[in-house]
Amino acid sequence: MAPPPLVPAEHPSRLSAADLEEICAIIYKRSGMVFGETKRYYIERRVTDLIHQRKAQTVRNYISLLRSDMRESEILINSFTVNETYFYREQHQLACLSNSILPDIIRSKGPGDRIRIWSMPCSSGEEPYSIALWLLENWRLVDAYNIEIVGSDIDTAILQQAIEGYFGHRSLSRLPADILERYFEPEEDQQRRLISDLRESVIFAKGNIIDRQSLAALGLFDVIFCRNLLIYFDEAARETAARNLHGLLNPGGYICLGHTESMSRISETFEPVRFQDAIVYRETGTGEWMS
Repeated sequence: MAPPPLVPAEHPSRLSAADLEEICAIIYKRSGMVFGETKRYYIERRVTDLIHQRKAQTVRNYISLLRSDMRESEILINSFTVNETYFYREQHQLACLSNSILPDIIRSKGPGDRIRIWSMPCSSGEEPYSIALWLLENWRLVDAYNIEIVGSDIDTAILQQAIEGYFGHRSLSRLPADILERYFEPEEDQQRRLISDLRESVIFAKGNIIDRQSLAALGLFDVIFCRNLLIYFDEAARETAARNLHGLLNPGGYICLGHTESMSRISETFEPVRFQDAIVYRETGTGEWMS
């Protein structure tokens, strides 16, 4: 019997220049992420998949759906977010948190007072859970204060994954063996699940860093980890994000950025602080959370 004929792989739907510009504008408006012609193939692959899933048949039908249905634009944004992360990433900043940032913050607090830490974007949960793990293991005053850790992301699907707390080898590869054994339970498919006490120690909530309204209910924080997000924004979106971050910090609060990012080039409402373990940024008390 002759083998069945080979079926060529389906090519991504070809976007006209106007289609590409319109889709990129929707992504930018909803998320602040900047895409363009240089990412055409990357965009076309994802749009093709979504057109087929929605049975939209044409690119124009799909764009009409994006404009009329906020949930559909949310699904589009989810498909473009980058969720590469792992436990204890940029560990020097975690050391800075326990060695320098928190000792400074508690000078104006008493035992039992609340300390709020925000991880944005939190992706599948590795970063906020890392903060909880690190403080349990490395900050001797962890039980003397009411520490509240919040993880937020624009990607609603990845937030649900974070809540469930299952992780594979790649996410866990930087953790010491004793931490792995004490805080993670073996599961099927070589995965491990974070123990329930630690899963329950982090609150997860949807948030869009360029949308003030989506952040207002989160309250104020003493420390914000916002790492490797601003690099995807243009200047205008970075300035919007900086204003919103400033508006969410308590007076004198701190923000930790990725190693290639600098708040000094974006906003005058933060000042760099050089600690032994890391350079971070402190809220200066100037400016306001503008609409």
